[in-house]
Order: sequence, then C-alpha cells, then structure tokens
Amino acid sequence: MMEQNDLDAVVVRAPDNVLYLTNYWTMKGYDLAIFPREGEPTLLVIEPQFREAQRTAWNKDVRFFPFYHPKDPRPPMIRAVEMAVEVLRERKLTRRVGIELSQTSQICDRMVGEPTVYWQGFYDAFRGACKETVDAAPLLAQVRMLKTGQEIERMRLANELAALGMEHARDNIKPGMRESEVAAMIEGHIHAVGVGYKGKVEMARAFTLVWSGPGIATFTATSSRPVIENEPTLVEIWVCADGYWTDLTKNLCPGLLTVRYNALLDQLLTIFNDAIASVHDGAPMSDIDRIIRKGIDAAGYPGQPSHPVGHGVGARAHEPPYSHQLAPGTMQAGMVWAIEPGIYWEGGGGLRLEDNFLVTAKGCEKLCTYPDDFRR
Repeated sequence: MMEQNDLDAVVVRAPDNVLYLTNYWTMKGYDLAIFPREGEPTLLVIEPQFREAQRTAWNKDVRFFPFYHPKDPRPPMIRAVEMAVEVLRERKLTRRVGIELSQTSQICDRMVGEPTVYWQGFYDAFRGACKETVDAAPLLAQVRMLKTGQEIERMRLANELAALGMEHARDNIKPGMRESEVAAMIEGHIHAVGVGYKGKVEMARAFTLVWSGPGIATFTATSSRPVIENEPTLVEIWVCADGYWTDLTKNLCPGLLTVRYNALLDQLLTIFNDAIASVHDGAPMSDIDRIIRKGIDAAGYPGQPSHPVGHGVGARAHEPPYSHQLAPGTMQAGMVWAIEPGIYWEGGGGLRLEDNFLVTAKGCEKLCTYPDDFRR
C-alpha cells in the first residue's frame, strides 16, 4: 500500500493504528509509531510504559519520551510529536509522509475513560518538517479490512468471553433486578475471567448497554428499570481482548417469551438468517443492508431500523467496511462483519439481534456461540 501511494513512512497516533502496526496497545494514548516503507518501525511511548512496550511490540526500535519533564511544563504528547519529527529526520523519511488527517473515530486506550485527541500543532509539526504530507487514514482503513490470523484469534477470544458473560447472566438473571445490575454482572464476570484467559489474554474488558421489556429502544443508556419476566432483556455488548473487539447484541429472558415477542423473534430470525446467507467472498457489500431493510419492511415495520445494520469489526468495534444499499464494493474473505437487524415498537420494546461473522470463500463463520434464538 505504501509503495502504491509513494509514501516514505506513515506516522500514527490513533491507538488502534498503533496496535495494528506494532502490536502495542497504548496505556494513555500519547504514543506514536513511525512505520517506514522499508526497515524497522519506531515506536515512541511514555517512559512508564517503556518496558511493557519492549515486551509486547513486534519491532525492536522502541524509544521513550518523558511523561513528566522537570524543565518542560508542556503536555507529554507535544514531546512525543517533537520526537517523532526527530526520528523522521534521523531516518531521512521527510519527503512524503502519511498522517491521520481524517481519523473520524478511534479505539480507546487502556485507561478507557480519557480518550486522547488530535490538535492543530500535531498536524502543523509534520507539515512543517516534511516536504509533503498526505492522509493515511483511508489507506490504513483499507488494509485493516482484511484481518490477519493473529487478529482473528484475538477476535475469537473476545467472542468466547462475550459468550461466557452472557451465559453467566442467563444463569443468574432474575425478574426485578435492575438493568444496571445485569450490566455490572456481565462486565464484572468478563473482566474477572478474561484477564489471563487461556493464557492468551492480558487485558479483557466488557462494555454493555442493557434494556429490558418496554425499556428496549434503538439506543439509550442503561438505567435502573427492572428486568421484566417473560420479556427480553437486550444486551448490547462490546468485549475487548488485547485491543480487538466484538460488537454483539444478545438477549436474555427470565421465563417464557410472550406470544407477541415470540412472533417478533421469529420474524427477526428469518430476516437475520437471510442476511447471513448473503455473506461470502465476492458478494456485494450492499446486500446486507438491502436484504435486512427489505425484510423488515415486509414484516410491517417500514423505515426501520434507524441505525446501520452492517459494518466491520476489528481493532475498533465499528470500522470499515460498511454496508449500505447504495454503496459499492464487494465482500472479501478475511473481513469480519457485524450484522444487526432490529425492530422497535412505538412507545418502547422490540428486539435486535447481532453477531460477528468472518467472511470465507464459500460463506461465513459466526464467531460467538451464544444463541440468537434465546428461548429456553
């Protein structure tokens, strides 16, 4: 990709791109990677993370910048950018350099609650030091669509942990519990069993949105509403295993589904399975969106859902490619898709199903074992 675009190097700051190019998942998000067309990448990290970065990164050239500097009151990310410019000059990589000019979203770092962002000085530093800078974000997104074996392994582990969390909740959910209790039960269980899971996972976290019965809506926050007997409790669940994600929607039901919900689940399962059947190497990306929306229209819910129904998953829970009925492009083996049809009732209630699928030559592989037909 870099040769085709005549790039000397790519400089990345988004934690998911740093992870993709070096195997190091940043702790604070201040770190940078310089990835040359030829030769060893250089990884720049805050000093407290230096030993861990040396241990986990693929590349040997790992350097640190001071997190705190007694003679420099500026934030540490400014020291990181200045060091990156020095590396580009040292390695004679200043002719044509790609930077993330259109990074519309990014993974969290391991601190989670304090995402880092870009600032004008970041862009100015590289534009001033390099003869030419170009946008590398679309190019990185393109190559990241096709997963490597290591990425797929991490995503399998994340999906396994999601299934374990949902099974734990299925065995312990009770009517009258608050939605927030269910969320805490799932997230805590996954974190507890996930760190060190199978001797392969260093860090595992789960993030959920939980809604029960009439609280089910397109998107809203988990609340203190009670779990309703004989109605679904819907769980939007993102699990991260060492920087690689799931994007799933799973359901629980304490008791037996009502007649109305049974009918809705049957409709949605048919639509879901029709969309899954369209996924294979060489199929139009638009098929997922087109098939789901046509099926939901036929089921009597025209115009639903108001959210996208097909997108890539990997080092972010939402990343390219995206399925839209008017968008071009074909599926390729090695892509991982989240497929998520949903139907929502006026006034509250409804259902969504969502799984992650690895595209293969002849079809696709579902990565999470927790069932979509959640009736007992």
